[in-house]
Formats: sequence, structure tokens, C-alpha cells
Amino acid sequence: MYARRRWAVSALVGFVAGTLALPAIAVAAPAPAQLSASDLALFDGVRLAGLWEMPAGQMAAERGNSQRVREVGAEIAAQHAELDQIVVDAANKVGHQLPVKPNDTQQGWLDEMRTASSDREFDQIFVDRLRAAHGKIFPVIGAVRSGTRNAVARDLAQEANRFVLTHMTLLESTGLVRYAALPPAGLPADQPPAGSLDEVALARTATGSGFSPAAIWGVLLIALTIGGVFTYRTFRPR
Repeated sequence: MYARRRWAVSALVGFVAGTLALPAIAVAAPAPAQLSASDLALFDGVRLAGLWEMPAGQMAAERGNSQRVREVGAEIAAQHAELDQIVVDAANKVGHQLPVKPNDTQQGWLDEMRTASSDREFDQIFVDRLRAAHGKIFPVIGAVRSGTRNAVARDLAQEANRFVLTHMTLLESTGLVRYAALPPAGLPADQPPAGSLDEVALARTATGSGFSPAAIWGVLLIALTIGGVFTYRTFRPR
């Protein structure tokens, strides 16, 4: 009797388990780490770069004096469209709102290209402006790639670095880079060219929780004073 009941219960349980789909337990994904000032500078800088370099590349593809400039312009515009989608997707993952138009400095570069007096002058402006802008991205990319705690920002830095290196090589392939006229290497971090990613990072850091040099020196002076008083009291003649 008991054996039959036990068998019947087991059969019923097996039937229910085989025919009914039990709801899966939802496991929340871990929240992404908070974005730092450098992370935000990278997100905004990559987006801003695309907003002005896509139209710049399209202008070069149409107006370039040399065939190589036209080819490079078309390729850079196409690659920035791809990179722009990458940064938009990344920003959506972390809930960050990106810029929607170039900043005033970048708009000025576009106006400078539009008003170039000749196609030859246009080629030189195009190469000079884009190469300089790309060259100043590396410090922020490096800082984020090596120090961020956010996986999405780290992946974006990895992708951005790949595109920037490619674009630098493309621009140099035009033969128009005037290496002798480039500024000295190791430009101080507090003097970045206008509109660069460094400028964005510095602006964010200045308004964030970073310590100013004056505050750091003040702490050092206080520490030295306290140390001097302690040493005097310890070793003064009795």
C-alpha cells in the first residue's frame, strides 16, 4: 500500500516537472563601476572627434587637391562613423549623455577648411588639424586603458586606440605632415591644444574631486612643521 502511494506521488511529481516550465530566477547583472573624470573625457572626446572629423573627411573626399587626400578623407569619415556607433553603444550601457554637436574650436576648424583659398591649402589644413587632434588623444586613452575600473570604458579605450593609430598612419601617408614644424614632444599637461581630449579631461578634473597643487603644498608644509617640532622636543638638551 505505502509502496504504491510512494510510486504514485513520484510519478505525479515527475509528470508535473516534465510538462510545466518553472520560471527562471532572475540574477541581476553587477552594476558597472562609476565613471572617473578620465573615463568621461574619453567618452565625450571620442564623440566630439566624430562629430567634426566625419564632415571634415567628407569635405576632403570631395575637395581634396590630391587623390591621396581624397582617399584618406573618405576612409577617415567612414571609420569615424563606425567609431561613433561604438561610443554611442558604450554610453548607452553606462547611462552617459554624449555631446550632440562639435565644440566651438572644432567648428572653427571646419570653417577654416571651408574658407580655404585653394584646394592645395585645404589639403594642408585638413592634415594639420586632424593629425594634431589625433595626437593629443593618446594620453587620455592610455590613462583610461591602464587605470579605469569600468569595463565598458576600458573596451572603448581599446577600440579608440586602434582607430587613432590607423588615422595617424593614414594622414601621414599623404606626405603633407610637416614634422619640422611640430611642437616639442612632452608638452605640459596643463597646456593642451584647444579642443583636445586633454582639455576635456582637465576641465572635468578641475571641477571634480582632484587636489590642487596649492592644497598639496599646504599639506606638505604642515607635515614638515609638525615633524620639526617633534624632532626638537625629542632631541633638545635636557
